[in-house]
Amino acid sequence: MDHARFPDRHAREVVDVRRGEDALEAISRAGFWAVLATFEGEVTAVRFADVRRGEPAPRVVDWAPLDRHWQTSLSSAAYVQAVEEVRRRIAAGTVYQVNVCRILSHDLAERADLDGLDDLLRAGNPAPHAARIRCAEAGIDVASASPELFLARRAGRLVTKPIKGTAPTAAQMLPKDHAENVMIVDLMRNDLSPVCEPGTVAVDELCAIEAHPGLVHLVSTVSGRLRRGVTWGDIFGATYPPGSVSGAPKSSALRAIADLETAPRGPYCGAIGWVDADAGEAELAVGIRTFWAERDAAGRRWLRFGTGAGITWHSDPEGEWRETELKAARLVGLAAGTVTP
Repeated sequence: MDHARFPDRHAREVVDVRRGEDALEAISRAGFWAVLATFEGEVTAVRFADVRRGEPAPRVVDWAPLDRHWQTSLSSAAYVQAVEEVRRRIAAGTVYQVNVCRILSHDLAERADLDGLDDLLRAGNPAPHAARIRCAEAGIDVASASPELFLARRAGRLVTKPIKGTAPTAAQMLPKDHAENVMIVDLMRNDLSPVCEPGTVAVDELCAIEAHPGLVHLVSTVSGRLRRGVTWGDIFGATYPPGSVSGAPKSSALRAIADLETAPRGPYCGAIGWVDADAGEAELAVGIRTFWAERDAAGRRWLRFGTGAGITWHSDPEGEWRETELKAARLVGLAAGTVTP
């Protein structure tokens, strides 16, 4: 059965599915919608009639551990070369920071149900912006353990909490991590400004340490008061894709990503969450720490998972590869059965 589950509410009974500009228009009008946007900008909104607060009743869904034969869209050598190319572009002055990502893929049995994987993630890698959305009509089958808030909308305010800077412990954070975070905070201030009242965009918290299973992040908070009459089309036009997973300047970073990455990111680094148009509220996570199921052109079913790192002039190429491994290790281990909740 199609359903959606978030940390503070769950929903069933799909009554409408919208895509593209139609989706952005629909979520600006009425109803409760689960929203999935790919990094490439394809927006899908699924409207639910039965929406309830709190967690749903516990499920009993088995998840068979994977055999750990993952494929990666960029090998370690190719990833290091991509980092080196970004550093060359930084030296040439065309860009300051680029998030370089790779997609992991594992064949997926027809009977495999991502509800079971979602249960493992919630037990073994609890996340403040977790999401599970399944809608056959929309072709969505996603289980996310995202720690990062892309956009929250409440009481007329828009809030974003970009994550930049990752290490096993707070003591292992580098000056490069702090510089990267400040750079993206400035980008997010600029992204919010077109849709917020003049003078209201502020940095509420800068480079706070936030602990998550197996690692720590630097997290900042930027917010502003929305202008009257702003629609979700306006908001996405100003802020998408998320700055923390693209780079700065955003246009130059996106060109570098298109040149260097060999697979579409899909839901990874996109937006996943909900919009309650009736209440004027929303919570959209950045689609990191996210699994999704999809079929290739031959009809073969795959489980995908993305991981990446932010590249600056001070980046060590091999170190950035290790960061992608660190970010993936616990979640891929849960899916493979090598890490227990």
